[in-house]
Amino acid sequence: MTARIIVVELARLEAAHLAGIVGQFLDLVADTAPEAGDPAIGRLVPPAYADAADAREFRDLTQAHLLDRRRTDAGLVLASLAGAAEIPDDPEDPALMEPVEVRLDPDAAQAWLRTLAAVRLVLATRLEITGPQDYDPDDPRFGIYEWLGYRLDGLVAALDGDM
Repeated sequence: MTARIIVVELARLEAAHLAGIVGQFLDLVADTAPEAGDPAIGRLVPPAYADAADAREFRDLTQAHLLDRRRTDAGLVLASLAGAAEIPDDPEDPALMEPVEVRLDPDAAQAWLRTLAAVRLVLATRLEITGPQDYDPDDPRFGIYEWLGYRLDGLVAALDGDM
C-alpha cells in the first residue's frame, strides 16, 4: 500500500506568509527557556495535573521533549514550504498570487496539523482568546488566526478523505 499524499494549494504569497509565521513560531519555541513563564509556551505545554507541585514536576520532565517536537514539526513545515514560499521582489508581480502546490507525505501532514494548531494556540494567547466571546471576526487582528483555522480545517478534511 502506498502512502497517501496530501496536496495543499496556496498562493505563492500565502506560502511566504505562512513560512514567516512558522519561522517566528520556531524562534519562539527555540529561544524560550522553560523558566521564562511565557503564557504562550504555557498553552503549548499545559499542566497535566490539578495539583501545582505535580503539574510542575510533570512539566519539568516533559517540556523539553514537547518543545523539541514542536521545533521538529515546524522545521518540517518550513522545509515543505521552501520552494513555494519564494516570492519575487516586485510587489506588483502577478507571480505573487500564482497557485503553488505543497505535497505532504503522512509525516509532513501530521507535522503541519500539529504546527498550525500550535501557532493558533500561541495567537489565541497573544490575542487573549479564552472562549468564543473573546473572538471578534470584525477585528483585523484576528485575520491570521482565522486564516490558520481555515487552513487547518482543510487539512483535517483532506486527511479524513472528505476532499
